[in-house]
Amino acid sequence: MDFLPFTRPSIDEETIAGVAEVLRSGWITSGPKVKEFEAALSRHCGGRPVRALATGTAALEIGLKLAGIGPGDEVITTPLSWVASSNVILQAGASPVFVDVDPMTRNIDLGLVERAIGERTRAILPVYLAGLPVDLDRLYWIAGKRSLRVIEDAAQGFGSSWQGTPVGARGDLIAFSFHANKNITTAEGGAIVLPDESYVPLCEKLRLQGVVRFGEDGMDVDVSGGKANLTDVAARIGLGQLARLDEFTVRRRALAHRYFERFDASLGCEFPVADFENSNWHMFQVVLPDYMKRAEFIARMRAAGIGIGVHYPAIHLFTLYRGLGFREGQFPHAERIGRAIATLPLFAAMSEADVERVCTEARRILREAKP
Repeated sequence: MDFLPFTRPSIDEETIAGVAEVLRSGWITSGPKVKEFEAALSRHCGGRPVRALATGTAALEIGLKLAGIGPGDEVITTPLSWVASSNVILQAGASPVFVDVDPMTRNIDLGLVERAIGERTRAILPVYLAGLPVDLDRLYWIAGKRSLRVIEDAAQGFGSSWQGTPVGARGDLIAFSFHANKNITTAEGGAIVLPDESYVPLCEKLRLQGVVRFGEDGMDVDVSGGKANLTDVAARIGLGQLARLDEFTVRRRALAHRYFERFDASLGCEFPVADFENSNWHMFQVVLPDYMKRAEFIARMRAAGIGIGVHYPAIHLFTLYRGLGFREGQFPHAERIGRAIATLPLFAAMSEADVERVCTEARRILREAKP
């Protein structure tokens, strides 16, 4: 049988033709398609200003700078995420303060966040693992009490919502990713949602070398910016993807429902929270039982023609973070989940038969390994 990856983007022929038109136009870097994409993103986010960027990581980096985070500051975040979530804090000259995750949602435990706030805390950076948001009401209540900034790492959360409001349509600074494995993609890319228009000039300077003006009347630079602009080629892909967001989300939810129906719960795996109101079902993840080693599970599923992802090992156990003083045993929930979590195939082009195939092979492998 054909190999079934854990994810695959769905790019339609209209989008491919649109990219060809951009290439023929001669304007392939940031231009009219980027502006069109930003306007469409803004409409999705309730009319808030949005700026497209080269990566989701750049969105986090710029978000921290816009929030004024720098040396001596502390930012509270989760140890269960892609390492960019904390690397950007280090690159800002600040210190990441990890708190453990809720074992059910696998997101940052907001009760522990309150206890972790100290004199140097300046911001909270939550992550929406697999597209499931944290309790945004509680998050902003906590931040508001202490006048803390919030940089939402919604890299996996585009298309998610909180109590009927799309993620990005409320809050402080929100970072999205449009990497190839996300629910909508620009191949590589991201975006940042800004609190209001006053943030736009600095955001635009930070994404393009700090340039204030460039033209016949000369050039000026007044801040140290980077190079994080999105191309028109990528933006055209994004426009085609954004038009299909609702279709993709409905399909992902249907496939997630099917997993709950067909995956054998008696084999001891821990399932995600069955949230079909707020989550965009970016990933369907199970935590394997103690008797099943993840490496063996992945190898045996791959031998059966099925790809399994790992999202994510606990960040604080990486060499870089051990060197900063973090150690095993500090965040037991994140460590246990990070050792055993496995991402099953889930993407819009999958069929119910694909889900059945995954569940059948997983059941066989787990039963054979069970003592």
